[in-house]
Amino acid sequence: MAKILVTMPDEFLSRVDGLANNEQRTRSELIREALRSYMRRYSDRQIQQAQNNAQILEHLME
Repeated sequence: MAKILVTMPDEFLSRVDGLANNEQRTRSELIREALRSYMRRYSDRQIQQAQNNAQILEHLME
């Protein structure tokens, strides 16, 4: 598994660590899950945009 270096404000990191502690996860696990969630939402938005574009194209071709 690769390692990366991420810079964030101390207050934000404290909140991340507090949440990870509350959920009994490591900081890395929490950040990976947050990124997975973001990527799913991004993908869903892309799919919705493609569907919207297809509907617009269908209406233009009528």
